Amino acid sequence: MHAADISASTAALAWWIWPLALFAVTFLLGIVAVVAGIGGGVLFVPVVAGLFPFHLDFVRGAGLLLALSGTLAAGPQLLRNGMANLRLAMPLALAGSTASLAGALVGLSAPERVLQAALGATVIAVALLIWASRAVDNLGIAESDALGALLRLRGRFEDAAAGVRYDWRTHQTPAGFATFGLIGFLGGVFGLGAGFANVPALNLLMGAPLKVAVGTSGLIISIVNTSAAWVYINSGAVLPLLVVPSVIGVMLGSRIGAGLLRVTPAATVRRLVIAVMLLAGMRALLRGLGLWN
Repeated sequence: MHAADISASTAALAWWIWPLALFAVTFLLGIVAVVAGIGGGVLFVPVVAGLFPFHLDFVRGAGLLLALSGTLAAGPQLLRNGMANLRLAMPLALAGSTASLAGALVGLSAPERVLQAALGATVIAVALLIWASRAVDNLGIAESDALGALLRLRGRFEDAAAGVRYDWRTHQTPAGFATFGLIGFLGGVFGLGAGFANVPALNLLMGAPLKVAVGTSGLIISIVNTSAAWVYINSGAVLPLLVVPSVIGVMLGSRIGAGLLRVTPAATVRRLVIAVMLLAGMRALLRGLGLWN
């Protein structure tokens, strides 16, 4: 009888604790996600799946809506500050959103442990790639490729923190389209914003300055996630108790993150990207392998 009373008391507390805890966690994730340009979902999914008592399908559905909300909240400020480029985002988002539909269907039919392990391995691999590579500061010395010139994927960006103006243009644009198709597919499978891969693809592969890559990544996430999110909503994998406090928290945090991004040095942004990705990736991998339940 005593044990039953304790269980009932815990359940009563949980109804109040979980929404409040989700709000606090996602508020911090919203700040980090915008500054790092990775989308809140890449941290939200492994953290919430490991610490909160929700099924992975609900967490992945909420992760897509969370990343979508965070980037939509930060988008206007990123565009006003010149850190997001709409012309660069739109064609890449088209490729990613088409592939994300197929990825969402695959993700809902795959075993949970397989998804956790694959998620962790993917995030860790990309983090190590960023760590081993140097960020590209495109000063406009080289010419754009044919497709990039045709689509006019170029622009100017003034980094207030570094006091440098970048005249940039994209390179390896066809490979960039293929990469964003793959990123969109993985984002749909794992329920992520996929910003963890958007930033290195834009910066290392296509030659956009790091802060432009970070800001534009947010716009791409908002478009790609819209496609994948409808698959989860249609399948009933959206739980209001999980989504509502998370979305409110990440939107408020994203507003702060968008302001911090303008004055944060690029090297700091790069280190933050690596740190948060390794943390989230290791947690998901260990959980998928059954070593951290």
